[in-house]
Amino acid sequence: MWSVPSLFDPIELGPRTARNRVVFGPHETNLGRGRSISERHVAYYRRRAAGGAGVVVTEEASVHESDWPYEHAPLGVECGDGWQAVAAACHAEGALVLAALGHAGGQGTSHWSQRELWAPSRVPEVNTREVPKWMEADDIAAVVAGFGAAAEVAVASGCDGVEVNAGQFSLVRQFLSGLTNQRDDEWGGDRTRFAREVLAAVRAALGPDRVLGLRLSCDELAPWAGITPEAAAELAAELCADADLRIDVLTVVRGSIYSVGATRPDGHTPAGFNLDLARTVRDAVNAATDGRVPVVAQGSIVDVDQAEWAVADGVADAVEMTRAQLADADLVAKAVGERRREIRPCVLCNQQCMVRDNRNPIVSCVVDPSTGHETTELERIGVTGTPVDVLVVGGGPAGLEAARVASTRGHRVRLWEQSHRLGGRLGTVSLQPGRERFALFADWLRSECERLGVEIETGRDVTVDEIARSPSGGDVAADGTCIVVATGGRPGVLDATVDAGARVVSAAEALEVGAAGLPEGAVLVWDPIGGPTGVAVAELLVAGGREVHLATQDFIVGNELARAGDLAPANARLAQAGVSMHRRSILRSVAPSHAVLEDRFTGTRSSLDVSAVVDAGHRLPDDELWDALRAAGVPSVVRAGDDVAPRTVMEAVLEGRRAAVDLG
Repeated sequence: MWSVPSLFDPIELGPRTARNRVVFGPHETNLGRGRSISERHVAYYRRRAAGGAGVVVTEEASVHESDWPYEHAPLGVECGDGWQAVAAACHAEGALVLAALGHAGGQGTSHWSQRELWAPSRVPEVNTREVPKWMEADDIAAVVAGFGAAAEVAVASGCDGVEVNAGQFSLVRQFLSGLTNQRDDEWGGDRTRFAREVLAAVRAALGPDRVLGLRLSCDELAPWAGITPEAAAELAAELCADADLRIDVLTVVRGSIYSVGATRPDGHTPAGFNLDLARTVRDAVNAATDGRVPVVAQGSIVDVDQAEWAVADGVADAVEMTRAQLADADLVAKAVGERRREIRPCVLCNQQCMVRDNRNPIVSCVVDPSTGHETTELERIGVTGTPVDVLVVGGGPAGLEAARVASTRGHRVRLWEQSHRLGGRLGTVSLQPGRERFALFADWLRSECERLGVEIETGRDVTVDEIARSPSGGDVAADGTCIVVATGGRPGVLDATVDAGARVVSAAEALEVGAAGLPEGAVLVWDPIGGPTGVAVAELLVAGGREVHLATQDFIVGNELARAGDLAPANARLAQAGVSMHRRSILRSVAPSHAVLEDRFTGTRSSLDVSAVVDAGHRLPDDELWDALRAAGVPSVVRAGDDVAPRTVMEAVLEGRRAAVDLG
């Protein structure tokens, strides 16, 4: 009798069987030592395998020395020992391991290699404007051979197979696409030739007993010359039906050189955005292969319910849930064990998991800072032998995480929050367009604290005298109660002249009250940081029907959004919404009816008729209680989060966790 497949059913990937249909997909980590897979990689992948992932695909390795796309990008010929360690670790936990192989081609960089880029045609790289070398016959042969050689190393290392990248940052895709392949020789007359030769070389190296996966961009979002969904469905079916290639699994992605952020966008793009595309391609592949080649859906699938629906409804045969498993490495185990409410939610912010930039950060996660730091930052497991009484002051992300972790360690925990709402800044962050999922994280922290027995009091106006006295009347020193101060931050000081009667509000207040809560008339958003907050406030206000100006000291609005992949999309959204953007400008003064901006280079001043100014500038620590406790000599006091220095949610969570781990 035919039955509907489940996300947690086993699935055959050619000669191998995965225990379930959840994939931890390939992504940059910067965990490498030189250009090899490191012990940090091993711990990182082992943690996801132990958490229940069915398939782990390692960070993409370059197949030829001409490709060095970022400093710690693995190089296939140097990955043998690392792949072997990863395979052994993940196999012991029950997961299959595929080694991702690729070549960034014209989307690479010459910063590290100090040599020319290789590409099908002389199409400049979008970000650096670097013109690549038109690959000659010997170059093409060398790269094809490199794919085969890297696959041989992966097989010898014990990997279950490889995944060839023809998606984002991929030379294979560049040969397939009219955007980047403008050749008139045999490699342009048949744009599939390079892909076929690469896949054939890899298959020959793998033999019949290893898995060959293909990661294929099925919509380059450039229909004038790029791969379209219709063409991709036909292409995927043709490649998967080729008996000589014997492709075992196909992963459907989107994006091109002109839409890099579209492959893994942030919360401004709906979760599961690629599901219709995956269904279209799967239907074509199934028809051509009689269902032999399973299709994997990719694209901001971070909720188990959506993943289950995609498999059950025939959208895909398996689902890539990479960012979801960055947020919670135990996602699969919790889902299978009927503990879904305990799954830590991904907020789709891209703030810590996008690492392909000039800072060379290590991959991590806003909601779980131990991600990427498995060898140093894992929260301690098990109950302490020396439980203590703990009082956490502040119910924002730092305070809630401190209370949660302290409770898991067996401490007796109380949490006092001055307002009537838990979550602190998470509440206002979640009001920002595209960042609504931060509310899910606030709810998760609250729910976990309640589940673990934390005594929570809201609306509690905390004083030094109250903290210095235990419920029994003795002082803290006698009781040994540990105090964690996580009182958050407060608005900073606006570095501009503000006349009497002028209306200046913080970004947090503007998000709370919205357009209706500000005086009638145009509004200026002053954003000296260039992060997501100023842009979000402008978007929210213009959506509320206001005329909005946004001023920044930088050359481009939202300068810091480049790290999360939202820089170009954010500027496009603002322009389309009609927000007036004032670049290279400094706010000098605010009057009841206008604000004055100064060009930071020429000193020229201009006046804007506005009824209010929203200050999206830096915040300061709300450290009044901390200072008072220290002055009163109260012992056993630590602090965490914005009370130390206002930064992002990740630092708040990390410091709350560290404070709790060190207690007792």
